[in-house]
Amino acid sequence: MEKPNLSKSIAPVFEKLEKLSKIQRILIFSGILLLTMGVFGYFMYYPKMQEIQKLGSEYVELDKKLSVAINTAKNLSKLREEMNNAEAQLKVVMKALPETKEIPTLLESISLSGQEAGLEFVLFQPGNERNQSFYAEIPVSIQISGNYHNVALFFDKVARLPRIVNIQDINMKPDPAKKNNELVTTCTAVTYKFLEAKAALPAGKAKKGAAKKNTAATKPGKHG
Repeated sequence: MEKPNLSKSIAPVFEKLEKLSKIQRILIFSGILLLTMGVFGYFMYYPKMQEIQKLGSEYVELDKKLSVAINTAKNLSKLREEMNNAEAQLKVVMKALPETKEIPTLLESISLSGQEAGLEFVLFQPGNERNQSFYAEIPVSIQISGNYHNVALFFDKVARLPRIVNIQDINMKPDPAKKNNELVTTCTAVTYKFLEAKAALPAGKAKKGAAKKNTAATKPGKHG
């Protein structure tokens, strides 16, 4: 089998080109050149441009992150100082709020402060706890008998206790059963305690959990 002669197949093309005018040949050559450049640009240049744009966007993002990191590094010592101060304040608050096991001792300290101030206790009754976010308030209804100076001394002693105790709803009136400017003073001493994790749950969730336990407890078992 004869191999095709490439020169013979191309020769007619050159003959046709020779018959064309100079302007026509220039136009054809320009068209071929533009087509070649278009194909090169589409398959080679355009993908590279897309990659360059993508790398440019990544560079901008990395530059932003770098700026944030630099600013954070500059403020690191300040942030550490603020964190240390917050931890120190938390320790102070934790010392001021007793745990559950310390409440009886604290109540005894309040009562002892009144006795040391020369007051007579008519009523000393802890009330129901009022749960907050991470602590509980414990109100104590107090009624004491004594003169104004002794009452003021009692309040001062309570204020000096290592735990937080707030005296609220103070009401003073003369004691009709006694003389010498004796007063009957009623007030509420409110102290606080830390709640355990389970006790600190919102009331709705706590009730829901209790309801589930009750349902499980009352669910009839299988009988043989």
